[in-house]
Amino acid sequence: MMIEDFKIRTYTKKELALMYFPESYPRTAVNHLMAWIRRCDPLWEKLLKMGYCKTSKSFSPKQVKAIVDYLGEPG
Repeated sequence: MMIEDFKIRTYTKKELALMYFPESYPRTAVNHLMAWIRRCDPLWEKLLKMGYCKTSKSFSPKQVKAIVDYLGEPG
């Protein structure tokens, strides 16, 4: 399924993760997305500089843009 007109906005971790992994349970989707992010050192460093921390429940629009720049749009 292709996600039409993906919008850069604030997303919860769960919301964004399920866009990348729609067939997964929410917790599994978040774990997969965070594993992808952690394996991409430049992305991880960028997110940390933008104020991301492990307890963050959501990604800001700037963080979402960085994720999409490195990982591509979900779908």
